Amino acid sequence: MHSPSMADIRRIALINNPVLRNVLITQSYYELSEIIMSRTGAVANWCTFATWASRQAGQSIRKEDLQRTLEARVDIKLLKEFQALIAIASEMGIGSSISVRLHALVKNSLFTSVVDRIGEAVAKGNKKVFEEIGFQFARFIAECFDNTEPDLQRCELFCREMLDGDPPDGQQYLKRAFTNYYMAFFERDEQLRLERLLLANLQIGFHEQTRLQPEILESLNAAFTGKDIFRKEVIDFLFPPGSWLSQVRFLYLKATGKTSRLEAAIDRLIMELQHLVRKQITAYLMTLNLPHESLLLSKDLQRTYPKVLSCLSYKDLVELMAKIDTTPESLKESGAEDWADLTDRMHFITELFRCYQFDEQLYEPAFKPEQVEAMKRGEVPMGRL
Repeated sequence: MHSPSMADIRRIALINNPVLRNVLITQSYYELSEIIMSRTGAVANWCTFATWASRQAGQSIRKEDLQRTLEARVDIKLLKEFQALIAIASEMGIGSSISVRLHALVKNSLFTSVVDRIGEAVAKGNKKVFEEIGFQFARFIAECFDNTEPDLQRCELFCREMLDGDPPDGQQYLKRAFTNYYMAFFERDEQLRLERLLLANLQIGFHEQTRLQPEILESLNAAFTGKDIFRKEVIDFLFPPGSWLSQVRFLYLKATGKTSRLEAAIDRLIMELQHLVRKQITAYLMTLNLPHESLLLSKDLQRTYPKVLSCLSYKDLVELMAKIDTTPESLKESGAEDWADLTDRMHFITELFRCYQFDEQLYEPAFKPEQVEAMKRGEVPMGRL
């Protein structure tokens, strides 16, 4: 198994093509996960989960399905706000074919710009996490992995290169996480070893999610940005700038106050579209596809805790669980009501990491061998990604 080096991480992070960069990030996480498991055995580490999260991110980066989902589930013509706008425009003598053309404008402008903004935000977050945490995993493997006996000084030297303090700026949780991974390599108490590994995963997860908060908000709120631009596009559509007669008419109607009803109708339509689109974006982004199942992140996990993790005793783990899991001994309310809320999000992730720590489906490759060969040549692979 190839072990991604620090130079590999830097090189991949600098790739401008977001689609190629994403598949290489996903594959690198898989490779890093396999290397870590060569020391821990078949126990999921943070990179194991990151493999599938990055693969899921690839759908948004490649702009797959979301535009079709918006078009299928947001029926513009049935909206009362759309019908009211058409009625007002008709009263003002703005053409009889406006309905079909305005419908096309919404699809081709609003939906497309929303999908583009989501793709950009997700790609930015995918790169941001990889070049920080992926790099630290590669450095950890290079500097601490070949010890056959614990060398705490070596681990401390490794951690010293990271920043003190809490996220988003500090890397204190990463220091603690890699220390727990390192100590787990040599831990003879099996219960403590497995709880240390869970703790390390959660510590990195907390750091990662805190760092990603801006990009997650940007993705979920993509429908609420660019409102003024879209509003201008609708007005320009109704009163084409290239037609001086149309512009004269618009200025006259505005001067006499007769455009107020039309502009208010445009704003009501935009507001309704924003709420409907945000609902669909949330549902789309709150899905995690694993090899043999799809998880809706808004739903409680339908699992039980692995027996060995059903009752936690390691002090540091219990303390962190109390901070990030509102129901530390139950899967009740594990579904995230609002993915933009860090506390809600971490509650779900905590339960996910705990329930799936020994799930063998997570250890499967994310891509076929021929796809890996293509991406290593610098090509976007063919087939389903």
